[in-house]
Amino acid sequence: MLQALSRTDRNRITEKIILLGKNPDNPMLDIKKLQGQVFFRLRVGQWRIIFDRDDTVKIIAIEKIKPRGGAYK
Repeated sequence: MLQALSRTDRNRITEKIILLGKNPDNPMLDIKKLQGQVFFRLRVGQWRIIFDRDDTVKIIAIEKIKPRGGAYK
């Protein structure tokens, strides 16, 4: 999926994923828990990264990276 994006979008998303991996509680990241689900979303411009996190074993599992309109379906 990332390979199909423009270089600018790909770099921005990659940078945010790296920051997420270093500190998922970073206040600079726009993260919100999705209502009624176990997933969180990270906003990167018009893109949404939907992920799950397990703080006990320190794992972040990225479920999908989609444009804003299709990310929540």
